[in-house]
Amino acid sequence: MPIILYNPFDKFLFDSKTCFLSGLPLSSIDEETHVFPLWLMKEFDLEDKPFKLLDESISTYKKLKLPCAASTIGPLESLENKISSAFLQGYESVKALDKLVLFQWIGKLLYGIVFNEIQIGIRQQLINGEAINFSQALAKKFTNLHYMLQSIIQPIEFENAMPFSINVFEVDNPDNTFSYRDEINTLVFSLRMKNFGITACLQDNGANDIYHEKILKAIAGNKLHAIQFEELCGLYFYSAYLFNRLPEYTILPTDQAIYIEPMSLKGMDARPIFDTFQVKTLGQVLENFWKPWGFSLFEIIKNPEKPMTFLTDDNGNFRSAETIALFKGPAN
Repeated sequence: MPIILYNPFDKFLFDSKTCFLSGLPLSSIDEETHVFPLWLMKEFDLEDKPFKLLDESISTYKKLKLPCAASTIGPLESLENKISSAFLQGYESVKALDKLVLFQWIGKLLYGIVFNEIQIGIRQQLINGEAINFSQALAKKFTNLHYMLQSIIQPIEFENAMPFSINVFEVDNPDNTFSYRDEINTLVFSLRMKNFGITACLQDNGANDIYHEKILKAIAGNKLHAIQFEELCGLYFYSAYLFNRLPEYTILPTDQAIYIEPMSLKGMDARPIFDTFQVKTLGQVLENFWKPWGFSLFEIIKNPEKPMTFLTDDNGNFRSAETIALFKGPAN
C-alpha cells in the first residue's frame, strides 16, 4: 500500500492535539517540541528574548512550540544532534553537512513559526466571530513545504533537482554572534553565528542561486566580513521577493518511498521568472540589513548605476574582508 503524506491544510487542522508533522493524535498536551531547539536557545541565552510575530505581538523564543508525537520526537532529535554538533564546531563542519539535512532543519524551524502564526490567527478570528480566511497561494506553498519536511519521518526521494537554494559561507563574526532573519511569505532565511552564515530559499527549485550565479562565483571560497554576508542576505531576500512563480511538484507515492520531482518553473508562463529589479528597492533592503553600520538609503544608491557594494570592487573582483575598514557589527 502506498505511503500517505499528511496534509494539515486539508481540514485546516492546527490544534494542540495532533502531531504537527505526522498528523497522529496525541495522548497529552505535554507531547510537544520547541520551534527553536533547546541547544540553540541555551548557547545564545535566547529563551526569554522577545520574538515578534506577524501580527506585531511579542512572544519569546521558548514559548514557540509544536505539538509532537513521541514517534516523531526520535527522528527530530536525531536531526538536531547532527545540526548541533556541526553548528557548534563551526564553518567546516556546517559546510560538510548534507544540504537536505540543512533544509530539513531550516524548514522545520520556519514551518514551526508558520504553525504558531496560524494558531494565533485562528484564535483571533474565533474571538472576532470571523470565518477562517487564508491565502490559497500560501496554503499551497506551506503544504508543499510540509510534504517535503515529512522526509524527516518518511522515506522521501527528491528526483532530478532539489527544491531549494541553500548556501554556507565562512564569516568573520564578532564573538557570541547570533543573527537570525526570515520572511515567511517567501520562505527565505538567514542565520549568522560562530564563524559561518547560511542563506536559504526553501521553495525556489534553485532559481535564486542561478539568479546570483555571478556574485556566488566571485565570492566562492572566501571568508566574508559580516557586512558582506549581510549584503548577500539582502540580495537573496530581495530576489526571493522578485521570484514570481508558485512552484509545482509531481508527488508519486509507492510502497517503498514517495518521490517528489519539481516541475518546470517556466510552464505556460511567458514572463521572466523574476520581476524587474529596482535599485531603490534593493537600496531599502540593504539599508535595513546594514543598520548596524549606519548606511543611509541616499548613500547606498547615490550612484543608481552602481549602488554601494562591499562584495566586489569596481572590476567585479571579490573584496577581501581584511580590506574593509569597518567594525564587524554587533553580535545580535
